[in-house]
Amino acid sequence: MRAEIAIFGKRIDMSARARRRALVVLMYLAFAVLLAILWNSTHWRATGAWVIWAVIAACRLFIGGYYSSGLVKPFNGKAPQQLWLPPSLQALRLNFYRPVLAADKEAYSNDERELTQRDRAHYTAYQILAAFLLVPMFVASLRTSSGRDLLDRLAIPPAEFCYGLTMIGVVLFFTLPQAILLWTEPDMEPMIEAK
Repeated sequence: MRAEIAIFGKRIDMSARARRRALVVLMYLAFAVLLAILWNSTHWRATGAWVIWAVIAACRLFIGGYYSSGLVKPFNGKAPQQLWLPPSLQALRLNFYRPVLAADKEAYSNDERELTQRDRAHYTAYQILAAFLLVPMFVASLRTSSGRDLLDRLAIPPAEFCYGLTMIGVVLFFTLPQAILLWTEPDMEPMIEAK
């Protein structure tokens, strides 16, 4: 696990457990607000793509796991491929080109402790997801003797309710293992810079 993240060029120290937990809470709060806004504006008509893009951005920028950036090391342990392409003339003129150094393989590979933590986090996350998937099944199977859904009585269309639960499941599927790792990992020791 990394001790800091970079947002807009500014490095933020995330070695304290409280900061990582605050990040997890803020991330899921942002997802809840996004889902509420999407439901309120369009009742989830063609808005699943926005949720997927938000999950990709959160994984890529903040929590990692499936990407080489973020706090959690990549789950596959592979360094990103560095493709060397010559810079364009315009990029050189604008001083926009930054040479990319070869990736350090050891920085991306997981040791045995990290592999054990990763496996435990996935095991816990998918147990939670399996229990969560029972909720839409239960709601879809609720029928009264008159043939009306319980959700019809509450004035909530069952299709929208089940789709909303599915969107929540998608968010949890891609972010819960990393969130468990960030939540449970103890405080990291501060990094001592060599002089």
